[in-house]
Parts: sequence; C-alpha cells; structure tokens
Amino acid sequence: MKISVENERKLVKEILVNIGVQEAQADIITEATIDSDLKGFTSHGLGRFPQYIRGIENGYISTEGDYEIVKETDSIALIDGKSLFGQYIAHQGMMLAIEKAKKMGIGAVGTFNANHFGVTGYYSDLAIRNDCIGIVTCNTEPGVAPIGGKTPILGTNPVAIGIPSETYIAVDMATAVAARGKLLECKRKGTEIPPNTAIDKDGNPTTDPEAALEGSILPFGGVKGYALSLMIEIMCGPLVNAAFGTAVTGTAGDYKEPCTKGDFFVAIDPSKFVDMDTFKAEVEEFVQEIRDAGSFIPGDLEVKRIAEAEENGIPVDEKLYETLKAICDKENIDLDSYLDE
Repeated sequence: MKISVENERKLVKEILVNIGVQEAQADIITEATIDSDLKGFTSHGLGRFPQYIRGIENGYISTEGDYEIVKETDSIALIDGKSLFGQYIAHQGMMLAIEKAKKMGIGAVGTFNANHFGVTGYYSDLAIRNDCIGIVTCNTEPGVAPIGGKTPILGTNPVAIGIPSETYIAVDMATAVAARGKLLECKRKGTEIPPNTAIDKDGNPTTDPEAALEGSILPFGGVKGYALSLMIEIMCGPLVNAAFGTAVTGTAGDYKEPCTKGDFFVAIDPSKFVDMDTFKAEVEEFVQEIRDAGSFIPGDLEVKRIAEAEENGIPVDEKLYETLKAICDKENIDLDSYLDE
C-alpha cells in the first residue's frame, strides 16, 4: 500500500484536528511529518504518528494553550514548550532564532518541556529557506552506552546543519550508528537491524531490534561519535533547562512518562559576515569542486528521495496500516479512501 503526499497531508491534518489539536499547530505538525516521509525517514514520519496519539491519551502531550518564552535577549531565547507537540515548538524555536539572526547576525533558542519533533533536518531547512545557516541538536532517551560501558546513558542525540545555497546542502544524522526510530521501525516490521549497529544488555553484538532496544546502540565512529553525543547532551540538557543522561524520558515507546529532553536551535545570517551573493557563489564553486572529484553532496540523497516519493507515493506497511486503521476508526475517518494499492 502507498499514500500520496497530498493524501498524507490531508489524513494527518484530519486526524490532528479530530483529536483536538489547534488548527495552526496542526498545519505545522503535518508539514513536519510529511517532510520526514519525503526524505525517507519513515521511522520519524507517519510511522511515528501512533506514538503521538498515545502521548495525548496518556496525558503527556497537550493540545491546548501555547508556549512561553521564559528568558530572552536580542540574540537568545529560552522556551517552555508547555508539553505541546514537539514539531510545533521546534518550528517556533527555529523561526525565532532566524528572526534574531536577521537582526544580530546570529540567534540561538533553547526549548524544554516539549515533545518528540520528528526529523531534525526539517528545522535546519527552515533556516535555509530564510537565507540562514541552520544548526539543530537535541538529546533523547538513553540508548547509547558511553565508550567502555554497557548501560545506556547518552541519547542518539541527532545534529542537523543546513547551508543556504543553490544546491541543497544539508546533513541530518544521529550521533549513534542508527536513530532509535530505525530500531523501532524494524521491530514493528519484524525485520533485523544491520550488523555492527547495537549490542544487547550483556554487551554482545545483536541484529535483533528488541534486544538492541534493551541494550545499547553503538556510537558512530567510536570515540568521536561518543564525544559529540556527550557535548550535545550538555547543550540540550543543562544549557536549556532540560533533563540529561538517564533522566531523559518520553522520546520513544508508548509515552508512559513525560518528555523531558531539550532542543537547541541556531541560525546564522551569512549576509552579516560577507556579501550574500558572493557567499552563495563560493559555496557553489566548492560544490562543483566536490562533484568534479566524483563525490556527492550531503542532501543529494534526500533530493532524490523527495522526487521519488512525490511521483510514486509513500509506502505504508501492513503493521502501520493496522495501527493507523485503529486510530482512524476511532475518529470515524475512512483510512482506505486515502490509500492506493
């Protein structure tokens, strides 16, 4: 089964509004969800959507009210997300960082008390669209053991960076070998994870996603990934009034606890440093140098996936269909009318 991009947009928006999400917030959440699926990060798009429904049902995701800016200067702000959808809070956080960057050259916004926000790169893309460099990080529930250990203390702690240019240049990656969402997706589908991705609770290599979720995902690049993850944990924990280490909850699973992670958004306006046209021209010159060497640019794969998804639709596996069907039936929504065989 597949769903077209436009039908996914209509379906997600209808579900959100039906469950009480404010329409303006629902629009933002919908676009972030679609962005995940368009880029091939299906574990963070429609596939993660049932988790959010459980979060609302369990009282950990709020659909009422709005966020609060608790601290602010010309260049920084700290946002209390009031337990609202993470996609909405992250969108507002990055847009505020962009606004500050346009005035001051750089803007930085931290958020806490917000929920899982989908793929990190959606928010660095917001900066790109506004002619800014975007940098986004967040911490997550413990899923990665520090080097030499077996017990998860660090999150998979993604980082995304986007560069405004003619070419789409963007990197969005976990600091672990794989994002936890990939393991959850493999568990849902009943498939194995690739070798050298994780260890079980006893420290043995495993390709079983359930054993990996009970054990530890490996940091990418060994010590380098571990060190980067640790630094992100500090910037998205103590720096922004959020939890860190083993105190982080609510980013995976069935929302049996509140989401306590933090996010950090940075926007940089290149025009405050150099002439913008010159900046973009030199970036393109560098891009061409890389391509002439026979290599690719980070972001090329996402551009290809977006084109394919827009033409062919987004896959919906049987397990996801069953879960979405239960949600839609409860809300009197005809899921099958949105799907293609």
